Amino acid sequence: MLDGVLFFPVTPLTTAGDIDVDLLAQHISKGVDAGPGGVFIGCGTGEFHALDPEEMRTVVRTAVETVGGRVPVYAGAGGSIASAKAFARVAADAGADGLLLLPPYLVEMPQAGLVEYTREVSAVTDLPVVVYNRNNARYTEESAVEAALIPNVVGFKDGTGDLDRVSRIVRAVTDALEPLGKPFQFFNGLPTAEVSQQAYRAIGVTLYSSATFAFAPDVALAFYQALETGNEPLIAALTREFYHPLVRLRDTVPGYAVSLIKAGVTLEGIPAGPVRPPLIDARPDDVAELQRILAAGRAVLDNALVH
Repeated sequence: MLDGVLFFPVTPLTTAGDIDVDLLAQHISKGVDAGPGGVFIGCGTGEFHALDPEEMRTVVRTAVETVGGRVPVYAGAGGSIASAKAFARVAADAGADGLLLLPPYLVEMPQAGLVEYTREVSAVTDLPVVVYNRNNARYTEESAVEAALIPNVVGFKDGTGDLDRVSRIVRAVTDALEPLGKPFQFFNGLPTAEVSQQAYRAIGVTLYSSATFAFAPDVALAFYQALETGNEPLIAALTREFYHPLVRLRDTVPGYAVSLIKAGVTLEGIPAGPVRPPLIDARPDDVAELQRILAAGRAVLDNALVH
């Protein structure tokens, strides 16, 4: 079972656009040393959409070797049914501890088809699978229960923000699995999840993915501890000075949920390189604003230590 802040590394690239394995290892090592509860490699922040299976093999193997068993390593799999199965097999072969099942590509689908997609991809490996509820892959209460009953499906990550539906899914899945004694976890997977995490905690969703952890683990961990201990003044200060400004900046350009994180990793000393199309790199003035936001967040932490 996962616990703590979940680390979603970026995928550093050279100026030629190739994966920089050495920098990826440095990035992962720095993050794991900070103390996350798990590493999710080659997922949204890691530009899953732009990786081919052999590149995925490289990033997963690098993560597994760098982490060295200190925390679980989950890898992304998704897209077409054929691609999702291929990525799932690659992740298993490369030593991943689990999979994050990303949505099928482009198509709309009936609930029975979504469940069958989940079932078929889960069947190609015995790795634990976390399903990702977002975009065109939106589960109902009934289909979420069906998915949760698949033996190696162990988690449900929400990226829709529909708290009404998610609260009902949490209740329905929990009630269905309780007689079986099957462990199962729920995750907040919205971009910059810290902003919505108080609301998710209220419906029983305590885990969340933190893109911030990739470049500012000190801020991410401080916020997590504030949630755990009920430190409302620190939650409010970090939300006001760091997370809300970050979200405002993120929302100015589509894809900045990835591009800004890469820029942040570079600002913190590991040159993460460019993003791959169709994303675009953060503009210089936006990188400067990100640096200002980061400084404001750390000033909040410094002030909290003083008091």
